[in-house]
Parts: sequence; structure tokens; C-alpha cells
Amino acid sequence: MADKKDTKKDTKGGAKNSAAAVPKKAAKAPPKAAKKDAKKAAPSAEAKAAAPARPKEAAPAQRLREKYLKTVVPALIKEFSYSSSMQAPKIVKIVLNVGMGEAITNAKALDHAVDELGRITGQRPVVTRAKKSIANYKLREGMPIGCSVTLRRARMYEFLDRLISAALPRIRDFKGVSPKSFDGRGNYSMGVKEQVIFPEIEIDKIDSIHGMDIAIVTTAKTDEEGRALLGHFGMPFRK
Repeated sequence: MADKKDTKKDTKGGAKNSAAAVPKKAAKAPPKAAKKDAKKAAPSAEAKAAAPARPKEAAPAQRLREKYLKTVVPALIKEFSYSSSMQAPKIVKIVLNVGMGEAITNAKALDHAVDELGRITGQRPVVTRAKKSIANYKLREGMPIGCSVTLRRARMYEFLDRLISAALPRIRDFKGVSPKSFDGRGNYSMGVKEQVIFPEIEIDKIDSIHGMDIAIVTTAKTDEEGRALLGHFGMPFRK
């Protein structure tokens, strides 16, 4: 009887040991199709390093800024005999102003003007208000009568690039802008009769046709310097 019990214990212990010795089932390997997809989705580091980088096209603001440093400044130094590049004039800011007299009776007209000027410049316009009351025009001090935007740095160069290369050529029978619209201190002002010359404005979706005033403020000391500065940027002055 004792021998039978011992044999039973041995068999039980052996079964336990054999069960412990059997390793657990390993996690199922992903299917071959998934492996192939993973390889396609994640290219190797060597492939990334070997692949040539695509050249990025310079933004309009950067392109015009580089043109100023590499082309305009040397041309101005040669033309006016400056002793340093710091003496060469530069553009400080561009101010766009839209006057909406009809906003006195039609508030929606001003809303449309604000939206369109924002699309043209890429910057939120500021609503301009009347500084004094005029009884004949039913105008009271503080009433909204237009909107304006002041552009500096990157947005200034970007707008100037689009104005010269895209907007002005779309004017009907365009023969150039006036070379005499300087204020005596190198600052230039011009008027645009229709906002639809800018590609950002869809003529089918506008509420009304209106113009705007554009003032280009520079550090030039004379009109001659200001005219040369804008001319080297590509401003199409009338001859």
C-alpha cells in the first residue's frame, strides 16, 4: 500500500514538474501583411538621409526682403554715393485706408469693407471714426466712417509684392502710377479706385465697388531718394 501511495505522489509530483517545465505560449506574431505595411509606412533612416530635400520656394516677404538687401541697397549706394549701407533709405510701413461715407446710413457697407480689406492685407483692420460733427452730412463725432490697416515687416513686403506684380497690372488701360505723388520727404501716396484689382476679392461676392488710399512711408530724406527706392523695388512709375 505504501508503495502505491509513493508511486501516486511521484506521478503527481512529476506531473506538476512537467507542467512547470512547459513554457507559456508566446504572443502571436503579427501577420506577414502587417509587417510589410509597417515597413512601407516607416522608411529607414538611411533612406531618409539619402533622399534629396525638395527646394522650398521663398515666400513673397522673404523674396522682397532679399531683393532689398542684395539688389536695391547696392544700387542706391552707387546712385547716391552713400558711404554706408545704413544710409540707404528703406520702407518703414504701408498704410491702407478705406473711407465709407455710406456707412452713415448703411452699417453693412462698412462690415463688407472691413472684411475685404482684411482679406487683401491679411491683417484685421481698425474701424476709423469721425473726429468732429458735420451737420450738413448728418455726421456726428465718433461715428464709424471707414477702416484702415498699418502693415510692417513681413506683411508689408508681402503686400507690396502683390501690389506691384498682381494688382496694378489688372487696372484697365494701366500706364503706370504717377511719379509725382510724393510729399517732399520721400513718402509716396496713391489711390486705387476699385478694390477688385486685388486677386483676393471675388467680384461676384462684393456688395459695392469702392476705392482706397495707399501710403508708403520710407526713411528717404528727399523725393528723389524715395522714387529711386520704390523704382528699384519694381514700382511701375509712369514715364
